[in-house]
Amino acid sequence: MNQTIFKSYDIRGIFPEELDEKSAFKIGQAFVKYTSAKKIVIGRDMRLSSPQLKESLVSGILSQGADVVDAGQVMSEVLYFAVGSSDADAGIMITASHNPKEYNGMKMIKKDNGLLQIVRGKDMLEMVQVGNFENSEKKGALQELDFWPDYIKHCLSLVDLEVIKSKNFKIVVDSGNGMSGKLFGLVKNQLPLEIININSELDGNFPAHPSNFLEAGAIDQVAEAIKKQNANFGFVFDGDADRIRLLDENGVLIDGDISLLFMAKYFLQKNPSTTIAYTATCSRAVAEKIKKWGGESVKTPVGFVNVRDAMIKYNGLFSGEHPSSHYSFKDNYYCDSGFLAFLYLNLIIAESDKKVSELVKEVYNYYRISETNFKVADKQDILEKIKQKYADTEQDFMDGISVYYKDWWFNVRASNTEPLLRLNIEANTPEILEQKKKELTDLISSNS
Repeated sequence: MNQTIFKSYDIRGIFPEELDEKSAFKIGQAFVKYTSAKKIVIGRDMRLSSPQLKESLVSGILSQGADVVDAGQVMSEVLYFAVGSSDADAGIMITASHNPKEYNGMKMIKKDNGLLQIVRGKDMLEMVQVGNFENSEKKGALQELDFWPDYIKHCLSLVDLEVIKSKNFKIVVDSGNGMSGKLFGLVKNQLPLEIININSELDGNFPAHPSNFLEAGAIDQVAEAIKKQNANFGFVFDGDADRIRLLDENGVLIDGDISLLFMAKYFLQKNPSTTIAYTATCSRAVAEKIKKWGGESVKTPVGFVNVRDAMIKYNGLFSGEHPSSHYSFKDNYYCDSGFLAFLYLNLIIAESDKKVSELVKEVYNYYRISETNFKVADKQDILEKIKQKYADTEQDFMDGISVYYKDWWFNVRASNTEPLLRLNIEANTPEILEQKKKELTDLISSNS
C-alpha cells in the first residue's frame, strides 16, 4: 500500500500506480473497523477509474459485515446529504475533485451523535497498516438508492425561487465535463432561469479544459460564452462540483472571497451577529465587512475541514475559502455545496437589482495578485528568511506566514503535497501591489 495517498483531508493518488483496486478493497475493510459503521453509503464521480474502485471498495466493506447503500454517480455534496439524512453511519465518495484525469481518491465521513465528521486520510493510514482483516461470518447486504430527488428538493426549499424568477436571468454554466452536468440535467426544468450549460457531458478525460478552474485557460470557454450569449453572469464548477466560481456579465472571474462576502452579507441580514469562518488567504475586506455588517468572523488555515470545524465550533451558518472556492452551509450538514452556493448567489444577485460587477465594487476596493506558486527546494528555509526580512511588523503563523502592513499584506504558505510555496499579496494601490510582487518574487526565486 502506497502511504503517500493518505493525505491531510482525504485519500488521493494516481490510478493505478498509487491507488488501485487492491488498495480500495483494503481501505474498505479498514474503514469499517475504524468507524464501526453498520451501514455505509458509497458514491462516485465520472472519473474513468471510479467504477473499478467502487466495486473493490464495496467488496471490502461487505467482507467485514457492514451493509452498503450504493448512491450511484453523484456530486460529493449528495453523498454528504445521503449520510446525514438517512440511517447510515458513514459514507465514502470516490473522487479526486479537481485533480487531473489520472488521479482518483476518496472523501470519507462518519456520523457521530447525528453530526457528520470528516475522516481524514492520515487517520486511516494506521488502521490500513494493521494488515489482514478476517472476513465477517455474515457478509453485508448491498442496495441501491437514488438520493438526487430528495437532495434537489432540499436545496430548492432554502431559497425564494420567485425572487429569482422575477429577473428572467440568462446564465452560462460550465460543468467542465464534471458532475454538475448531471445536476443541471436533472434540475434544469425546476429552476426559473435560462441556463446555457456548456461542457455538460460527463467525461473523466476532461476534454474541454482542466477540472481545476484556477488553471490557465480553464475559464476561457465560459467567459466567451457569457459575452457571446449576452448572459447576465455565469458559473464554473470543478469535477465533483463542490467548488464553484462566479463570473460577471463581462466574463470576468470573481475571486472566491468576493462571493463569500456576497453570501456573508445575505446571512448576516437574516441572522445578525452570526459567526462566519474564512481562510487565512482571504482578503482583509472579509473581516472588515463582516464586522461592519454586525457579524463575527473567525480566521482558519486553508482547507475545507478547517473552516467547517470553526463553523461547527461557533455555531455558524456559512463559511468559505479562497482561492479554492469551497462554501459550507449548516443546512447541508455543515458540508460544502456548490449547488447551494449557486442558488444563494442567484438569489442575492436577483435581490440586489444590480450587475455582478457593480456588486463587486460595493464590497471590494483593494488590489491583489492571483495565488502564485513557486517550486522551491527548501520551503522552510525560505519561510524563515521571509520571517526575518519582514520582522518589523505584525506577523502570524496560522498557515505559513502572513505579514501585515498598513497599506499591504501578504501570505506565503507551503503546499502539503508538492515542493511549492504559494504566494498571495493584497495592497491598497496597484503601484504598491506591483512593487511588493516584484520584491517577494525576487526574494523567493533567488532562494529557490
